[in-house]
Amino acid sequence: MTRPRIAVSSCLLGEPVRFNGGHSRDRFLSGALGDHVDWVPICPEMEAGLGTPRETLRLETTGDDTRLMTRKTRTDLTRPMIELAERRAAGLDVDGYVFKAKSPSCGVHGIPRYRPEGPAIDRRNTGVFSGVIMRSHPLLPVEDEGRLNDAVLRESFVERVFAHARLRDLLAGPWRPRDLVAFHARHKMQILSHDPALYREAGRVVAEAGSRPREELATEYADLFRRALARRATAGRNVNVLQHCLGMLDLDPVRRADLLAVIGSYRTGQVPLSVPVTLLRHHAHGDAAVYVEEQTYFDPYPGELRLRNHVPA
Repeated sequence: MTRPRIAVSSCLLGEPVRFNGGHSRDRFLSGALGDHVDWVPICPEMEAGLGTPRETLRLETTGDDTRLMTRKTRTDLTRPMIELAERRAAGLDVDGYVFKAKSPSCGVHGIPRYRPEGPAIDRRNTGVFSGVIMRSHPLLPVEDEGRLNDAVLRESFVERVFAHARLRDLLAGPWRPRDLVAFHARHKMQILSHDPALYREAGRVVAEAGSRPREELATEYADLFRRALARRATAGRNVNVLQHCLGMLDLDPVRRADLLAVIGSYRTGQVPLSVPVTLLRHHAHGDAAVYVEEQTYFDPYPGELRLRNHVPA
């Protein structure tokens, strides 16, 4: 399985780069996920020359202008941080990014904004550095370590970064039209579980493989693929895919009824997705249904991560 490259706030991997000289090591990132990905550690505050320990920062506003300010010496770091982010964004070649939560530089959401004097005005902002990265790469899978504690968000993020990595691996090599066709064939059910409309659009693009300029085809397909994966898979769409795959298996009435019952249990929130997925894959293997068995939907990331074991709400 292709190893994704994921940018990450350095402190989350245990590097002592926090404002107080400490770190914020995240056990999932540095442990379970770290065994399967290649990290690209980044600390914008250290790269901006602030050192550690250092003054704390916060977002401040006067009128419509929001600035990144040091609290004690009142140094305005907005422009240096934006320029650093723009340089980083221009050369960023990764499959995802995990930012430090609640950071005025790196936060993804919920960052407070203050007036120079007084309490917070609101808490609906992104960090200065992370904001530039996300605007420059709008389809890049992005989360912070706090949101990754949510089982649904964690699975969605990991699924997307592994999908992005497989696409990057394909397009970085000397691919031929038939390679793109094969890639899409393996990802059909995974795309369908996220966005049926974009699934159909991607299919129309792939049907033109060999008759359109290679780079034009790759650009359009990559955009559709990433846009589709950015839509979160729902229980209803998963049920649709599970039933679709079941229809491709040549099973006797008893086994088919059993699988339909398990899919129904998933739909009503009684069992996690891992249960019908495991059973379907087992039957596909036993029934020699190679097309179904080879779908990335059944193996979107390393199974050791056990991310499909939560029951849908």
